[in-house]
Amino acid sequence: MSTSIDDKGAAAGCAPRHVAIIMDGNNRWAKSRLMPGIAGHKAGVDAVKSVVEVSARAGVEVLTLFAFSSENWRRPAIEVNALMQLFTIALEREVKRLHRNKLRLLVMGDKSGFSARIQKLIADAEALTANNTGMTVVIAANYGGQWDIAQACRKVAEEVQAGRLDPADINEQVLHQYTWLSDLPAPDLMIRTGGEQRISNFMLWQCAYSELYFSPAFWPDFKEAEYRKALDSFANRTRRFGRTDDQLKEATASV
Repeated sequence: MSTSIDDKGAAAGCAPRHVAIIMDGNNRWAKSRLMPGIAGHKAGVDAVKSVVEVSARAGVEVLTLFAFSSENWRRPAIEVNALMQLFTIALEREVKRLHRNKLRLLVMGDKSGFSARIQKLIADAEALTANNTGMTVVIAANYGGQWDIAQACRKVAEEVQAGRLDPADINEQVLHQYTWLSDLPAPDLMIRTGGEQRISNFMLWQCAYSELYFSPAFWPDFKEAEYRKALDSFANRTRRFGRTDDQLKEATASV
């Protein structure tokens, strides 16, 4: 299912093929309840389960969740360690649930930054679910959009140096092939919870034409009802990709 970033217009009412979510607000959720920050991250696991279930029922093909950015290593060591423990537990337990439901798991990011144990758990989880034909769940971990573009440029430079690629042939489609998730549709809808209105270095290349939705709900509270609001908002939007409404109507009429 290899694609470049989709540039086809889409009329309102279509469900998103790919939803990407910045899961923000765990710490603030916990703080508002006078609880330690890790309590918010633990509570956020239930929101992940809910969103996965709703996405699968809604016919979403790809769900990408921003779990841990390359900048999150700067957080207090106690929080980082707790997050790694949660990641380990999820890989040990929740992957079996995904597999039973025929969902595929991918982890997007620089995996070399994780412990040997976590790297093995990731490899085992991806191998176990590789042939599943249901929705693909992507966990972005130790990931950054600028890093993604930089590593794609490095790979392109290596191809040029090896004589396998002419610099004159480098364009958006060529570079896209070396970015993460290049064989999957680009995100149609990007959601950020927690009230902040920025994309924080998440999928900068892939989300060039994504619809953006900012929810005031903290991530642990982003269950089915809140998620449905985002999906309903998307369903009422018209995606033009640079075209006019008249052009889009003509294209839709000719299908």
